[in-house]
Amino acid sequence: MTASARTAEVVRNTLETQIRVAVNLDGTGVGKLDTGVPFLDHMLDQIVRHGLIDLEVEAKGDLHIDAHHTVEDTGITLGQAIAKAVGDKRGILRYGHAYVPLDEALSRVVVDFSGRPGLTMNVDFTRARIGDFDVDLTREFFQGFVNHAGVTLHIDNLRGINAHHQCETVFKAFARALRFALERDPRSAGQMPSTKGTL
Repeated sequence: MTASARTAEVVRNTLETQIRVAVNLDGTGVGKLDTGVPFLDHMLDQIVRHGLIDLEVEAKGDLHIDAHHTVEDTGITLGQAIAKAVGDKRGILRYGHAYVPLDEALSRVVVDFSGRPGLTMNVDFTRARIGDFDVDLTREFFQGFVNHAGVTLHIDNLRGINAHHQCETVFKAFARALRFALERDPRSAGQMPSTKGTL
């Protein structure tokens, strides 16, 4: 990957969903989001704005059943696109973390572009739905993402009363941690951030 080409586009079609994701990791926070799940669009917009990632997502899924496949497969396709855009990971900081508050809610997210998928998520949502959105789908989104981005991700909601605030702080903290991890390290330009020599 050249210094100016951290972009990727992935199309994923199944019998349940048809999804296109395009990313620019060095963007300015421009998003074009249409998943058919309004709350998911709102959360993806947090990744765009707070991660400074340009992101296009077009998803058509079997929403007549429920939003499960659309949310999970959007996470999968986003993970694939980010993995493709970041390339061999030479010169990136690799690790990122962030704490983000929203009123009474506070979340912490830590990410490692380790090449090893792993999700540890501790979020005790105070209600089962945010509008029409099933909060269980938050885990499905991030599980799909880590499996296909090849990252280790720790998500902790440290406190919160309002479930919307809890979820939004998670996505905002994820965005900031992602931005930090993907930054190019000027002190190790072109070097692999691992003693193994590969990630």
